[in-house]
Amino acid sequence: MSASFPDHFSGHAELYRRYRPTYPPELYAWLAGLVARRDVAWDCATGSGQAAVGLAGHFASVVATDASTEQVRHARTHPAVRYVLAAAEHAPLADASVDLVAVAQAVHWFDFRAFYREARRVTRPGALLAVWTYSLVRADPAVDAVVDWFYTEVVGSYWPPERIHVHEHYERLPFPFEEVEAPVFDMRPRWTRADLLAQLTTWSSVNRYRRERGEDPLALLEPRLARAWPGADEVRTLSWPISLRVGRL
Repeated sequence: MSASFPDHFSGHAELYRRYRPTYPPELYAWLAGLVARRDVAWDCATGSGQAAVGLAGHFASVVATDASTEQVRHARTHPAVRYVLAAAEHAPLADASVDLVAVAQAVHWFDFRAFYREARRVTRPGALLAVWTYSLVRADPAVDAVVDWFYTEVVGSYWPPERIHVHEHYERLPFPFEEVEAPVFDMRPRWTRADLLAQLTTWSSVNRYRRERGEDPLALLEPRLARAWPGADEVRTLSWPISLRVGRL
């Protein structure tokens, strides 16, 4: 396991587990329907285990790996999911043993060449690699404008450079595989304003801003967001469009 992986989330693993939006069940069902066998799925960089548990409804076994001890410690448990501390480029999996490799909101942190080589090693012929990401929440024009301002003007310079792939919706992500055209999926949680603020707390840029400046950027965000979303107890349906790329190995 690499000792120098870009660890942007261990310091708030519990918040990450609680306030990352949930991927739609239709996504896992669609992916499972594309593979000939459903014996083993590898959820790489599992984080809180959200995708691992979702895949467990369709695969006999899910191996969920992450390089962060704290993320693995806080991950969601499931009888079909086995969590292993491991870097993306060094999977604890046998050659030609995996039917689906999934990477949710994480492949942009990887050494692409090394990870893709490892994905080819562990998969059976005809297996799939699915990588997906989501960028900014959409609610309504007023809330969207506040989130966009915060993302760009307040914490924009604190994003790691790899974040550019998320900003570009993975469109220019290196992906040297025979691609499968994917339908459009999105996440649509029903949250309060406080829930959204908690989710923004998990941004790597927010935590870097705090470390480097000794200040909380949410103090700048909260009053603007309250004006755009005045009802503290009001529950709204939010939307995170998912950018998905799927390749046949």
